[in-house]
Formats: sequence, structure tokens, C-alpha cells
Amino acid sequence: SLLQLKLWNKYRVSNIPSLIFIDASTGKVVCRNGLLVIRDDPEGLEFPWGPKPFSEVVAGPLLRNNGQTLDSNALEGSHVGVYFSAHWCPPCRSLTRVLVESYRKIKEAGQKFEILFVSADRSEDSFKQYFSEMPWVAVPYADEARRSRLNRLYGIQGIPTLIVLDSKGDVITRQGRVEVLNDVECREFPWHPKPVLELTDSNAVQLNEGPCLVLFVDSEDDGESEAAKQLIQPIAEKIIAKYKAKEEEA
Repeated sequence: SLLQLKLWNKYRVSNIPSLIFIDASTGKVVCRNGLLVIRDDPEGLEFPWGPKPFSEVVAGPLLRNNGQTLDSNALEGSHVGVYFSAHWCPPCRSLTRVLVESYRKIKEAGQKFEILFVSADRSEDSFKQYFSEMPWVAVPYADEARRSRLNRLYGIQGIPTLIVLDSKGDVITRQGRVEVLNDVECREFPWHPKPVLELTDSNAVQLNEGPCLVLFVDSEDDGESEAAKQLIQPIAEKIIAKYKAKEEEA
């Protein structure tokens, strides 16, 4: 029905089952990942399951692969890549090899950047083996509750996923995987989203992130393509600003 379609669009439902919690007094979304919430908190101890800041969700000890521990407040003031990955996943292992080099280049450039590994491995031995290849920090494998909360915070539905945060813990991009693969020299770090992109196989997934304006250009001439980008740049900026305003209202 038309009402069902409106609700699907309003709450950006892309698959079912989907459970979204709403504040009845304001109509604002409290939680978009209701299924993960009731799985992780069946007793309702954290009800009403409102959004929490990254700093609160990640709070606790973190590990380095040499056994050293540090507190999560060591991440404060840095850009953070929250990396959801697992050794059993071939695309994850491929991305990790690229990400290690990206991490090194960003650090050598003097940028304040850290990566936080959130494991989806099936055993602690697999976690340790995989983590031994990583120069960054991780949530301890034994802390399943914290790993689940981070998955829930970002609505992770598949791996590998790299969420890039600014120094305040706000999301810059959910498409860190695409950015790392497309910018191997890390010249555009921290990869703030661009209003206008040239559509490729690797960034096509962003068509599902929100409203998009697609301009088809019947030319392979770089000059014409650049002129087309400049033409739709102000329109794209207005669409993004309007979309962000709606997100804040929701």
C-alpha cells in the first residue's frame, strides 16, 4: 500500500525483518537496529536503547598485538577507523593488507589516526592469529558485549566494514573500505564525502546511502565530464544539506 511504501522510505528499510524503535512523544527514531538490540539485551536492561556516543560504547581496555593494554581514552583527539573484520573472510584479509599500508602512510604523514579492530572471528585463536598482522589496537576478543555494542552502534550487516570517525567520534564516512581502495596514497584522508562522484563499481554502493542525483554524460571527454560535475555541484550540495537536516530531525 501507499502507507507501507511511505514508511519504508521514511525509515530507509532495505531488508526484512527490520525493527525500529520510535519515541512516541516526539516521533523521532530512538534505535534503527532493534533486532540487534533485543538479541544483545533480551532482559531490556539498557531500555530504551537510545543512541550512545562512540566514547561511551568503546569505553574500556584495548589491546595491542604485543600484549600491551591501554585505555580507550587514548583514542581521544584522533581520527579513528573502526574496523569490523575476521580472519575467515577472504575480502577482509585482502583489505587488511591494504589497510596496513594506508595506516603506515597516514601515521608517517603526522596525522593523528588510530584503527580499532572489532573482531568477528569464530575463536580467540583465530583472533590472535589475525590480530598479529595488525599494527593498531583491538577490543579484547573476550569482551563480546562491547564488540556487540559497537556492531549495534553502526548497524553492521556485513564485513569487512571500515567506519571512519572524526576526532569527536562523529562519523565521517561509512565507506572507509571504498575510500582506502580508491585512495591508496591516502591523499584525501580522512575521506570526507564529496558532493559529486564519478560512478564506479567500487562506489556504487553509496547509491543506497540516501537520495542521489545521477547525471548521465554521453562523452568520454574529461573536459565535458568536469563541466558536468561543476554544473551539478551546487545542486548536490543543496540535496546533501537538506538530507542532513532531515537526519537530525529524525
